[in-house]
Amino acid sequence: MTEPTPPAAKAKSGGLIRSSMIFAGLTLVSRFMGLARDLVITARLGASQTIAADAYYTALAFPNLFRRIFAEGAFAAAFVPGYSRKLAGEGEADADRYAGDALATVAAATVALTIVAQLAMPWLMYAINPGYADEPAKFKLAVVLTQITMPYLPCMAIAALFSGVLNARGRFIVSGFYPTVLNVVMLAVVLPQTDPVRAAYAASFGVVVAGIGQAGLCWWGARRSGARIRLRALRLTPEMKALIRLAIPAAVANSATQINIFISGILASQVDGARVWMNVADRLYQLPMSLVGVAIGVALLPRLSKALQAEDHADAQGAMDQALVFGLALSLPAGAALMAMPVYLIDALFTRGAFLAVDAQATGALLFHYGWGVPAFVLLRVLQPAFFARQDTRTPMRVSLISVAVNIAGGVGLFFLIGVPGIAAATSLAAWISVAQMSLALRRRDTYRPTGRVWSKIARTAAASAALGAGLFLVQLQRAAIEAPLAGVSVAGLGAKEISVLAVCALGAALYPALLFAFGGVTPAEARAALRRRKGDAPVAPADPGLS
Repeated sequence: MTEPTPPAAKAKSGGLIRSSMIFAGLTLVSRFMGLARDLVITARLGASQTIAADAYYTALAFPNLFRRIFAEGAFAAAFVPGYSRKLAGEGEADADRYAGDALATVAAATVALTIVAQLAMPWLMYAINPGYADEPAKFKLAVVLTQITMPYLPCMAIAALFSGVLNARGRFIVSGFYPTVLNVVMLAVVLPQTDPVRAAYAASFGVVVAGIGQAGLCWWGARRSGARIRLRALRLTPEMKALIRLAIPAAVANSATQINIFISGILASQVDGARVWMNVADRLYQLPMSLVGVAIGVALLPRLSKALQAEDHADAQGAMDQALVFGLALSLPAGAALMAMPVYLIDALFTRGAFLAVDAQATGALLFHYGWGVPAFVLLRVLQPAFFARQDTRTPMRVSLISVAVNIAGGVGLFFLIGVPGIAAATSLAAWISVAQMSLALRRRDTYRPTGRVWSKIARTAAASAALGAGLFLVQLQRAAIEAPLAGVSVAGLGAKEISVLAVCALGAALYPALLFAFGGVTPAEARAALRRRKGDAPVAPADPGLS
């Protein structure tokens, strides 16, 4: 056993991006495992031709909605800055005592919410998916499966607390890795199934088993990092009351995208298979948001909190500049790629078994409209910490309420105008409006405004991304010619269409850095500096190799 790691030193320069890249790399592993999970689930459960798929994705979406809003959203936004300040100013013992009280509070709240939701689920389902009311078998299955999956919420609340502790201590490996547990468990329980309904039950029980494992892994990681956090009796101390006061507006602020997705699900319940189409599109457009937005946000919030505590405004400005430039350098090309070849991506990866070509076409139409919203989804993750680090959760809350209103009005209007793709278009539009509001608020307060150099880099990055998107669009027009030489080829179970789309994606991934460097969005020297560990950087890997 190694000695407990001291509180992280203040992160500087490349430390933020290096921490983000470590987190993103681990998230990439999880996301590819999640993609494998969804490939198996869509093949077993189908989409528009069975009741099992819509019911299961409803069961997965409901606890995840609360997890993203409360457990991993509002709670992290309120808890991490407070824990970071105590760790830096009052020492580990006081910080861990604070975390113990927070653990009792969040566990009690989420367990109570879970029980209420399980008991009220038959009535809640009419509000969640009114379109299911005309199909009694689907409605009943969705109710039962959602009741099964609800205990995932308190498990994730506990995991989020210990993950926040790890991030505040500069440890990102376990918090980046623990989502993989869900994917491994789901693959293990769904692969042996052949009947869609049985597969849906197996997947739902697997969610709860995975949640217990994820919470346990994060507890173990926090303990190995030196934290000594124990579950305490529930006490609403002045500190916990202050935490709750910060968390409530943060819950509303973090809820915008999730509530927008939730509202989209209500509209989608009117069309058979639309729930599944949205989930499959979600898997692809959430990938850059998770890799870039969440990774940068996770590393940015502790750094901003510490910089403001030390009144180091230059470091705070530098952190935001870095996060903005690198966030867009990775999200703009991702959005361009999704818009350039949405149907090609979906058809090549998902069309098999009970997931049909018509499902791929419908999902691709959704993915196109989510694609132009990807940079906005990432920017929200970059801009929100600028408010949260200053303990301002009310401004993001107001922005989120406007975003939800825009999404409801736009979603309903566009749904009846252009069908299911209108749901995605409204979600992306609402995200961009939120970005504009947050940017203006930061500028008006003189809290943060990008420098001229940053704006120049954003323009150059946009040009490089547009060039990439144009190239990928032209390539996907030659899909038949690309797949023809691969007919009959099978590598590790992958056929011609899978190999071809992976090759095109690899080509785009190799081409983009050259375009980015050529246009001057990021220079090779800046990329090397961002990833280099410098003296004084916050530790981003544990001293104990057992965590690696």
